[in-house]
Amino acid sequence: MTHSWSPSRGLVVVGWSAAAVAVVLTVLADHPPSRLLGVVATVGLAAAALFGTLARPRLTVDDTGVTVHGLTGARHWPWARVHRLRVVAHRRLGREVSMLELDALDEDGTEHLVVLGRIDLDADPHDVLAVIHSVRGL
Repeated sequence: MTHSWSPSRGLVVVGWSAAAVAVVLTVLADHPPSRLLGVVATVGLAAAALFGTLARPRLTVDDTGVTVHGLTGARHWPWARVHRLRVVAHRRLGREVSMLELDALDEDGTEHLVVLGRIDLDADPHDVLAVIHSVRGL
């Protein structure tokens, strides 16, 4: 059985919309520092929206292993190469934020740490970990 998690489509649409508004405001700006700030905001918003568009689904798990999608493509690790899956909590801006951590090893021995949050998964990392454990058979 295959399970996938992706950033929310609504959030991606908001990102593209905000980038479009930033472009319009940049074009309408008549003060050079305002234009510079508009260009920086446009590039940042467009980059975030592009990532949310291209890296879908962000995480996929099935009987064979785990696949993580990013801007440069997808990486698949069989379960034998996934060494640790856990949820860690950090304090950010006065609230506790949970992140799903995945430690994997490539065939050549290269280690990878993948950290995914609620925005990446559009789900609570604790719930995602429970599904992963059920698929993996733990």
